[in-house]
Amino acid sequence: MESSSESEVEQIMALKQLRLGRDISLANKRLEDLIASESAFLDRRTALQLRETELEAAIAEITDESTQEDRDAVDAAIAEHDTNKATLEADEAAHEKKKTDLQAEIQTLTDELASLENRETTPPPAGAPAAPAAQVEERMNIHMAKTNRTMFFSGISIATRDEIMARDEVKQFLQRLRTFGGEKRAISGSELLIPDILVGLLREQLENYSKLAKHVFNRKIPGTSRLTITGAMPEGIWTEMCAKINELSLSFNQITVDGYKVGGFIPICNAVLQDSDISLANEIMTALGYAIGYALDKAVVFGTGTKMPVGISTRLAEEEQPSYWESTAPTWTDLHATHITKFNPAAMDDITFFRNVMACCNIANSPYATGGKFWAMNQLTYQTLISRCLQFNASGTLVAMMNNTLPVIGGTIEILEFIDDYDIVGGYGSLYLLAERAGQQLAASEHVRFLEDQTVFKGTARYDGKPIFGEGFVHFNVNNEDPTVIASFDADVANTVGTPYSLPVAGTYTGAITVGLYCATPNTKIYYTLDESDPDYTDTLATGGIAITSTKTLKAIAYDAVGNASSVYTAVFTILSTAVAKPYAVPAAGTYVGSVSVGLFCTTPDASIYYTDDDTTPTAADTLVTGAILVEATTTIKAIAIKNGVSSEVLTALYTITTGE
Repeated sequence: MESSSESEVEQIMALKQLRLGRDISLANKRLEDLIASESAFLDRRTALQLRETELEAAIAEITDESTQEDRDAVDAAIAEHDTNKATLEADEAAHEKKKTDLQAEIQTLTDELASLENRETTPPPAGAPAAPAAQVEERMNIHMAKTNRTMFFSGISIATRDEIMARDEVKQFLQRLRTFGGEKRAISGSELLIPDILVGLLREQLENYSKLAKHVFNRKIPGTSRLTITGAMPEGIWTEMCAKINELSLSFNQITVDGYKVGGFIPICNAVLQDSDISLANEIMTALGYAIGYALDKAVVFGTGTKMPVGISTRLAEEEQPSYWESTAPTWTDLHATHITKFNPAAMDDITFFRNVMACCNIANSPYATGGKFWAMNQLTYQTLISRCLQFNASGTLVAMMNNTLPVIGGTIEILEFIDDYDIVGGYGSLYLLAERAGQQLAASEHVRFLEDQTVFKGTARYDGKPIFGEGFVHFNVNNEDPTVIASFDADVANTVGTPYSLPVAGTYTGAITVGLYCATPNTKIYYTLDESDPDYTDTLATGGIAITSTKTLKAIAYDAVGNASSVYTAVFTILSTAVAKPYAVPAAGTYVGSVSVGLFCTTPDASIYYTDDDTTPTAADTLVTGAILVEATTTIKAIAIKNGVSSEVLTALYTITTGE
């Protein structure tokens, strides 16, 4: 009876878990739809910004001469715009509330499901009957599956591992990870600093993930630092036992290193988030280690020096002293013609081939080096070297005589597939300074993979580095091809600022126009110039419409909150002349007897002429010229020509009338 009752309870629990899982799935689908609908808000806000620019232009066109009808139309348009803006803000607030409520619902359901699952995994009390053999076997299989993932902890004892996992900061870190997975959303301002104890392990095991980190000179720094390094080691001087000691000449240099962030997205199966703390920590830290390790290796070889370390090949390829090279650093030398080389293996026997390899490797100079050498190449190049040193041993077995080191030359071979075919890069690793700033971090990403049931985490670390003495390295090709000294890196899309754009767009316009500048990247500031110079943050900040009254080249650049800059936007606006010619009078101003008939004319086709004869400045509200004007007394005629709302200069003509006596 008791067994039957327990079975019924288990069935009920299983059904409840299924229901909760279904409810969570449906809620996540609704949340996904809500997030997808946010693009409509962006479209509405963009349209409002465009309308606001148009209204600013309309307001600027209102003058004292504007009709009441025109004024009312502009006021109505402004009121409509304000209403639409208020509606959008209300809709956005309602949308955000729905999203927040749904996220809270998902969290509640997730917590309930976790509670049920914890009850399942709670060990039985002492003295309870043993579980059936089948259940024991199933649990053992699960345990073995989880154990296979414990790469991160494989190098330490179980007792040490358990001690680490029992620490409060580690438990809190893992609990927060599970919270991220349950929320399945971007968690702004909630970055997780990986506990120091785990960071320490990662550093100790970095060579498991990075193939070059163990070869280079690794220094840990608190931030941007100036590191002192020694030059060539002097030779000690032999002397008598009781004689004076000679002073040795030892040079010191300084080199500045910063901390650039390296990282990426790490998709973690949501099932792993429900695993034990050990499995979860292993999965996260292993993924982070491999992400950082691969990026480090690529930067050590090909880093551009822009937001990343300077690579070995980058340094060797420099033909002039770069801007990052400081006066306190070792003397810079041009190495591109001597330390980047190749040879033609055609018609070479194996010994001659390796003699050429040795000659290339020996280009790497070692007066400053204190450690061993490494040689990085891809698998094809490695196999090419192996094929050149195959031979039969005494037992008739074909062997390569190359145990992951270059024969005779020495130095560890590291396989890096991002290096081009037949290229070899290497030298004395101790002459490459790799500076590590403390604080690997992990944060939940907005790129949640709902369909794959994965939560995406992003892992980051901070490094900088550069070859201290380029003379200690070489890059050569064993197939008579020019070595490839640059490599492409994935674009830093997350920190790329969109290029600004203008409304209206560049083109030809008749008369003055008002141009608005916009950027699709949120929270940016746009600066511009009109003198064809490239803009930066010291130029004019775009705060509203820009009046273009003559042909101009508009250039604009956008900056985000942390100073990342966009590409420069260039737009040429050609403004066709709308000037109206000044009227002229026939006959001209002067003294006339009795009276004179005056005609007013304008060389601008279809221009209307208005005049006054009371010495006031004419406007479009004054008398329209339709024929000759009879002047019978001394009079000052003032006239303007108007076309398409553009007025000419004022003509002033004084006619003095005499009686002729």
